[in-house]
Amino acid sequence: MKELRHLNKYFKKYKLKLLLGVLITIVARIFSLVMPPFINKSVQTVEQYLSGSNADESLVKGVLLEYILIIIGAALLSGFFTFLMRQTIINISRYIERDLKNEIFDHYQKLHIAFYKNNRTGDLMNRISEDVGQVRMYAGPAIMYGIQTLTLFGCVIPLMFMKAPTLAAYTLLPLPFLSVLIYKISKVIHKKSTAVQSFLSTLSTFTQERFSGISVIKAYGLEESTNSELAKLANTGRQKSLDLAKVNAWFFPLMILMIGVSNLFVIYIGGKQYISGEISSIGLILEFIIYVNMLTWPVAIVGWLTSIIQQAEASQARINEFLKTKPAIIDRSDGPMEIEGNIIFDKVCFTYPDTGIKAIQELSFEVKQGQTVAILGKTGSGKSTVLELISRMYDIDSGKLTIDGVSIKKAPLSSLRNAIGAVPQDAFLFSDTIANNIAFGKENASQSDIEAAAKQAVVHNNIAAFSKGYETILGERGITLSGGQKQRVSIARALIKNPEIYLFDDCLSAVDTETEEAILNALKKAATHKTTIIVSHRVSAAKNADKIIVLEDGKKIQEGTHAELITINGYYKALYEGQSTHKENPKNVVT
Repeated sequence: MKELRHLNKYFKKYKLKLLLGVLITIVARIFSLVMPPFINKSVQTVEQYLSGSNADESLVKGVLLEYILIIIGAALLSGFFTFLMRQTIINISRYIERDLKNEIFDHYQKLHIAFYKNNRTGDLMNRISEDVGQVRMYAGPAIMYGIQTLTLFGCVIPLMFMKAPTLAAYTLLPLPFLSVLIYKISKVIHKKSTAVQSFLSTLSTFTQERFSGISVIKAYGLEESTNSELAKLANTGRQKSLDLAKVNAWFFPLMILMIGVSNLFVIYIGGKQYISGEISSIGLILEFIIYVNMLTWPVAIVGWLTSIIQQAEASQARINEFLKTKPAIIDRSDGPMEIEGNIIFDKVCFTYPDTGIKAIQELSFEVKQGQTVAILGKTGSGKSTVLELISRMYDIDSGKLTIDGVSIKKAPLSSLRNAIGAVPQDAFLFSDTIANNIAFGKENASQSDIEAAAKQAVVHNNIAAFSKGYETILGERGITLSGGQKQRVSIARALIKNPEIYLFDDCLSAVDTETEEAILNALKKAATHKTTIIVSHRVSAAKNADKIIVLEDGKKIQEGTHAELITINGYYKALYEGQSTHKENPKNVVT
């Protein structure tokens, strides 16, 4: 129960509704206990009439009618309060389920990028869906049935012993055995259901990855091997599910068996006592049969409740594992901050925590507000890492990184990231309309704003050519669009935001040089007085920058303007000459 203590704050939040639900549950069970004694009284009345003790037929009918009305009234009230019980306690469990999902999702968003590199999407989804669902069973049905069980035990058992101690003892004899058997079966069920849950995470991850990479699977003709892999997984899942089903199959037959045994005891022992005169009425036997049927489910449910609690604790432990993960990026700010866009790297060092790769080493440079800086270098030189450090996706290991003279660690995260328009190297688009994907960068963006941004990103004509235009629904990750179109929609999303800082991570790699030139001219106009950092492999994207920085193995090896760097032997001049030659003669290959 240690892991489930996390839910106590939610029980406190809904304590009034929960207390009301508990009260309603008790009242519902009490009304259900009104029926058996009156059934006994009804039978006694008929017995007395048949024996001649009460010969007034009209009086007997009146008494029976009164008892029947009481029984019907009690049943209706019990049913009504049972309905209210479910409307309160089960609804509370749904509220807790919602709150817990929101808490998990909110925490997910606070966690650092390395966390997502180390954990699979399928597992993350399973914890916020399947695991939370198991916890909800504890917060709702387990509490509701637990209160019902305690109420019935507390009322029925003493009542049975008061009326016929010997019969009560025999009647209740099979029930502990039932409870133990159900408990043992529930433990096996818990073990096998945990295995099924774990398998579902594996299956979710497999299918999610294959659907996301369907174009690669088709390109390499791997449909058959993928089907074979899924078939193996499906067979494994089938076996695990069958193992669980075989154990589950024992649950209700055992319960029915024990109910039958208890009823046999009631009829046999009760019959003997009636014959010997220890019991005055057959109605008491009927009353006990009703009590047995009322108690059997609560007794059986003890094992089921134990299983629910075990599963909920196991699921909550998985949830707590992530909730206890501390965000690597801590917002230490005291309040909002106006970001202007002055950025200084002073001997900054950074090593990726998940791989141990030293991405940035003793890097120093300055970008003033309104400047455009281009960063070039070979693959793995640390270009993209610089942008990730500016947007504080990671924290630096040493040195100083300041924004407007303030340490980036002290700048409010919301202010910092709201002031940044980032276009990643791998353009990510949501499964939504093109308009909503562009408007993602600006709340309450109008259609004219969306179209203006698309025109600046030189993608308006492409969008207009679609049959549904801006209302075209994109496939997952924007698969409906070409690589160049995805990049330009992603650029439009950054432009519509009109931030103080633009971070472009090689986001023109999939467009032709003519389109690139048009986009760069549009960016130059849009980014006037804005700080702009462009990461690229192309000199054409860097040559008009106020400053060009060349990186190699996380170190700065060159810095200057285009005019300065082409006069100095080095990486930039070689890249410029190689790309110029390639432009003049496309057959030449630049390495």
